[in-house]
Amino acid sequence: MDTTTTKSTDKTTSTLTHLPAPEGVAPGAGYTHVVIGSGRFVAISGQVALDESGGTVGEGDPAAQARQVFENLRRCLAAAGGTFDDVVKFTYYVTDVGHLPAIRDVRDEHIDTARPPASTAVQVSALFRPELLLEVEAFAVLGSDQG
Repeated sequence: MDTTTTKSTDKTTSTLTHLPAPEGVAPGAGYTHVVIGSGRFVAISGQVALDESGGTVGEGDPAAQARQVFENLRRCLAAAGGTFDDVVKFTYYVTDVGHLPAIRDVRDEHIDTARPPASTAVQVSALFRPELLLEVEAFAVLGSDQG
């Protein structure tokens, strides 16, 4: 099964096709195996639970940190002219894979769970500051200029 979504504004169009389970590949739980996009490619650097002044949000609380991370991602996407609907891939770096359910719950508040982006989760021994529990990077495809 594939799902295709086309987003248009007066000057831009992007198309994303989600292939949740290509033939011979088991379906993923909460992610899409393949997302094909046309438009402008946007890479968002890994975001962590730091507020606007660089202070840590939610020390020791993966859900609180995820809320800040996804708010930072939202702001970065908006700066590029996009939204979470444009995201084709998330990469999660977590200090404990046991935090993933809380992180996914927060993620699901921001994405269309019927057509989730591709994703990868990696457990790491540490991030650049010891109180940080996760870092999330995103790749998005936004409409390409037509004029």
